[in-house]
Amino acid sequence: MKILSFESSCDETSCAVIEDGRHILSDVISTQVPIHKKFGGVVPEIASRHHIEDVLPVAIEALEQAGCSWEDMDAIAVTQGPGLVGALLVGVAAAKAAAWALDKPLVAVNHMEGHIFANLLQYPDLEPPFLSLVVSGGHTMIVVVKDYNTFQLLGQTRDDAAGEAFDKIARVMGYPYPGGPHIDRLAQEGNPDAISFPMGLGREHTFDFSFSGLKSAVINYLNTAKMKKEEINPKDVAASFQKAVVDVLVEKAMKAAEATGYKTIALAGGVAANSGLRKALKEECDKRGIRMCRPDPVLCTDNGAMIGCRAYYMAKAGDFAPMNLNADPRLPFLADQLKL
Repeated sequence: MKILSFESSCDETSCAVIEDGRHILSDVISTQVPIHKKFGGVVPEIASRHHIEDVLPVAIEALEQAGCSWEDMDAIAVTQGPGLVGALLVGVAAAKAAAWALDKPLVAVNHMEGHIFANLLQYPDLEPPFLSLVVSGGHTMIVVVKDYNTFQLLGQTRDDAAGEAFDKIARVMGYPYPGGPHIDRLAQEGNPDAISFPMGLGREHTFDFSFSGLKSAVINYLNTAKMKKEEINPKDVAASFQKAVVDVLVEKAMKAAEATGYKTIALAGGVAANSGLRKALKEECDKRGIRMCRPDPVLCTDNGAMIGCRAYYMAKAGDFAPMNLNADPRLPFLADQLKL
């Protein structure tokens, strides 16, 4: 089964051709980061306009790299949400047009489920059940992947997600969008124990997250130092902030593994590319005999390949979308809430 998948939830226009769920025949990504950098973040209207310009050329390039024609596709997949509504609408419109013109079935994918399934592309032997720690720009959650189409949500962020906190702190410190990579690089040269920042919900018996208090604490630290005209060490600030984020993420993931008994944790989402998180989670997993899976950085970004992988298992289950499909910027993660 060959699937052409469209991803346009934020500031990357991506199309991929996936064969039998696990084989990437092509994965083309057109990023808008240089465009939005001067604004300090993604401007939705500008993002939507660039998706319109890019979506067809990217789809054609994906087919050419895969050595396939439009008619070779068995299904068309697209990110329905969550994301920026204008950006999502471009991908949905393109996918619906392709499915209608080719008379092929349409599959609507939840973006967050796609991030989890990026691990299936990285690890051909990975199969459910397993735990997933999802850490993306706007979402932080711990999910039990019961089987390919059944998920249970253990906990999620109550306010700011980890990725949002990274970008906001980087902006306050004067670094351009996207801020996460800048914090990660600085943190590698700083002292993580230099400043004691709070761990949001770190000591509560819950799998939920909260990063707004941490964000405020770092901003207050920086503003206080500025008012007192005290010199700060950006590397130490970045390292201490990153440690506060990583510690709570790893702590909750380990508690979830202990509570559920699962011996595999799959890291997913854009922040999964953070070197500090990858290293800390790997060390704790190794101590406990837990297998840790983590996609290559290119599969941590928004990409069409992960959408195609998720769509394959939906298509196998007969979960197709109608041709009146609409984008849903607040598409919920349809999982049962697991009480432990």
